[in-house]
Order: sequence, then C-alpha cells, then structure tokens
Amino acid sequence: MKRLALFFFMVGFSLSGYTESRFDKVEITTIPVATNIYMLMGAGGNIGVSVGDDGLLIVDAQYAPLSEKIKAALLMLGKGSPTYLLNTHYHGDHTGGNINFGEHTLIVAHENVRARLISEDSPGVALPKVIFKQQTSIYFNAGEVRLVHMPAGHTDGDSIVFFIQANVVHMGDHYFKDRFPYVDLAAGGTVDGLIVNVGKALHEIDADTRVIPGHGSLASREDLQNYYDMLVATSEMVTSQINDGRSIDELLQQGLDDRWESWAAGFISEDRWIQTLYTSFVEGR
Repeated sequence: MKRLALFFFMVGFSLSGYTESRFDKVEITTIPVATNIYMLMGAGGNIGVSVGDDGLLIVDAQYAPLSEKIKAALLMLGKGSPTYLLNTHYHGDHTGGNINFGEHTLIVAHENVRARLISEDSPGVALPKVIFKQQTSIYFNAGEVRLVHMPAGHTDGDSIVFFIQANVVHMGDHYFKDRFPYVDLAAGGTVDGLIVNVGKALHEIDADTRVIPGHGSLASREDLQNYYDMLVATSEMVTSQINDGRSIDELLQQGLDDRWESWAAGFISEDRWIQTLYTSFVEGR
C-alpha cells in the first residue's frame, strides 16, 4: 500500500522523459454536468469545474504534466486563472497540478492534506493555503460550494464537495465508479470508514443529483448506491469468512461472488481488494 501511495506522488511531480511521453497523448475531455458545472477527464482524478460571474473554481488538478492542457480546456469555459482549487485529498493524481496553479489560485483542502504534502517535500506553491478541520463553505458563482471532511475513508484527509444549488457532488476517491476502490491504509484510510462516508453522501443527495466520481464516468445516485452495495456485500462476506477462521490464502483462493467480477476492471484487482478488506478488518484500520 505504501508503494501505491508513493507511486501516486512520484507520478504527480515527476518530470522524467517517461512521464512526459506518457502524458503527451492524454486528451482533456469536457463533460457538461449541470448549469455552469463541468467535469474534466484526462489522466488521474476527475476535475470538477464551476464557471460563472465570479470566475473559475476547480476541484482537483490531476498530474503536473497535464496542467497546460487543463488550462487550455478551462480557457474554453471561462477566462483567467481559477480563483480556487479544492483538493479532495493528497494523492498526486489529484494534487500534482497544484504546483502549476498555486501561484495565482488559492488552494483549499483539509488540514491533513497540507500535512501530508509537506511530509512529501511538496514546494510551498503547491500547498493548500486555506485549511479546515470538519467542513467549510465557499460562496462563489451565485452558489454555495461545501467541503465536508470524510475521515478515515480513502485516506485521513478526504473531502467530498457539494455544489449545493447545482445539485452536484464531487466524491473524490471515495468513489471509483463500477470498480473496486483503492483504500490507502498507510495514509489513514479504512474500509469501514469508506462505507460510512459513502453512506453519508447518499443520505445527502437525491435521485436528481449528478455525481462526479474520483475515477470513471459521470454518475447518478443510483450508480453510487450500486457502489455502496458492493462495498457492504464484499466487506460482509470477507468479515464472515474471517470470523470463521479463514486465512488470507483461503480467502484469495475462494474469491468473491461472481457478480463482482466486472468490478476488477480498474487497477485494484479482486485479489487486491480482498487483501485490503482482510488487512483493514484484521489489523483494525
């Protein structure tokens, strides 16, 4: 797990030839979400965008080598640098671009995001300048943008972002659409916390809410409910087997129910998700 976290960070800030060539072919796609709200897809975490009379506000910034492409996509939506950049958590596929936006854009995040970026020697320009503990709101483009800390879920510093009037929520990496999630146990994430936090988000939204996942295509409340059901079902299965005395090797050999086979389409395989569930429950994190 620590190696995965390090991978996210190194890819986010690396300017090696390999990284440059990898990102040269990435295209930034703009998807309308709601009135004045958009989603940008490229490589790494999805970016949320608010456009209006106050200017631009973005949620997450993907990898640093993509910043010029992201800025070009934003220029098609509104002029000027974003006024605010909200980080949903600290991983480099969401914060790598901080370094290229931070000079002219105010970065906002949970206090643990700043602490973790500092611990990884991120330059000052890439650090959040405004931090909060539980939740905060920004009133921008004639609406409230509410950041709510979701503790001990994907990491220990995640926020879910609600665009209140637009009825849009950006879930960050609490939500990998139609895929098994990555729970960063080494960074304070837990499976139980992830389940609780996704349940809280479901309670706050309705059937018409548009859901921006951390990874994957634009989603609905029903899609998020399906994801929540998968989290609950797979965790209950593994917990039951652990209580029956099964070892991790036995769990891996048995596997999960066939109905979850397609959820291993992302970089978290079925085996890796079982290992995460086992570690989170057995070691209590």
